[in-house]
Amino acid sequence: MTAATGRGRRQRGYTLPVATRGLLRLLSLLLLSGCQKHAEKPEEELLRVTSPLRRDTTLSREYVCQIRAIRQIEIRALEPGYLQAVYVDEGQFVRAGQVLFQILPSIYQAEYQKAAAEVQYAEVEYRNAKALADSGVISPNQLALVKAKLEKAKAELALTQAHLQFTTIRAPFDGLVGLLQVRVGSLLEEGELLTTLSDISQLWVYFNVPEAEYLEYASKLKKDSILRVRLRMANGKLFPHEGSVTAVEAEFDNKTGNIPFRATFPNPEGLLRHGETGNIIISQPFFQALLIPQKATFEIMDKKYVYVVEEKDTLRARPIEVAAELPHLYIVARGLTEKDKILLEGLNKVHEGERVSYVFVPPEEALSELHLHAE
Repeated sequence: MTAATGRGRRQRGYTLPVATRGLLRLLSLLLLSGCQKHAEKPEEELLRVTSPLRRDTTLSREYVCQIRAIRQIEIRALEPGYLQAVYVDEGQFVRAGQVLFQILPSIYQAEYQKAAAEVQYAEVEYRNAKALADSGVISPNQLALVKAKLEKAKAELALTQAHLQFTTIRAPFDGLVGLLQVRVGSLLEEGELLTTLSDISQLWVYFNVPEAEYLEYASKLKKDSILRVRLRMANGKLFPHEGSVTAVEAEFDNKTGNIPFRATFPNPEGLLRHGETGNIIISQPFFQALLIPQKATFEIMDKKYVYVVEEKDTLRARPIEVAAELPHLYIVARGLTEKDKILLEGLNKVHEGERVSYVFVPPEEALSELHLHAE
């Protein structure tokens, strides 16, 4: 009775047909597959595109430089002897003709007095001989010998006077006194270094320019034109006065590929001194230059390319020629126009001929973003 009742209950439970169960499994698989495909399909990314911007701009190049006084000389002893007096101090400004040093002049003073006395004696002897020659007592040849003796005495007097003057050392021009190499009481030899003297009213600033940039400057300068330059001092500030290139070395250095330039600057306030360093700035104007961000370019075999969005929003790689390089920007000489649309970002995510979806960024905005990121 119990077994029969159990079999009856199992027979009364509802069971789906085999065909129906298979259909449900198929539908479940289809729905699951569709959900997976929908989850795996990425959203289409919008790429940023901009256009070249035409604008007046200036290219500035900087070169490390050495600053030199327009005149920098060594002051040396012209005569041996004891240093009797020093009339200046290091770093002092002196005028032309001002006494700097005094070498003990006693010996030279005595020699001068002796030579002066000999001149007086020879003059008296000459006057007597001339009177005798006029009277016919002595011959003209004898008078000529006496006159030659007088001229010799005068020459010796001039020589001793020069030696005496050399014991007083004066500044040959206005300038700054350098480091004192001797002290009072020093026994000096002829030619011994005493100090230096710098004329810093003007400065000669030397810097090296690479060959390619030299050719660029030389080709754009007219015969009588002047290349103006600025000087950035060691503290990072600009020197208040503008200078100009006044000389270019005759030969290139084959080892470095550079050629030395010399710029001249006025220094009326005496702010800069001989031996300082800085950076020369040469600014080159570009009128209506075509500008693009550097990050919008890529290189293939040393040539620069950009991706241009053409018809049907497809990408084409186009070679460009760069005229100059600015911070974060290129000045384009050939290859693009203001109407072209170039890919701004994601260059490594796309390929030639790909159709893209993009958002256009105005060129002014694209360039301002570069400066913001740079700061």
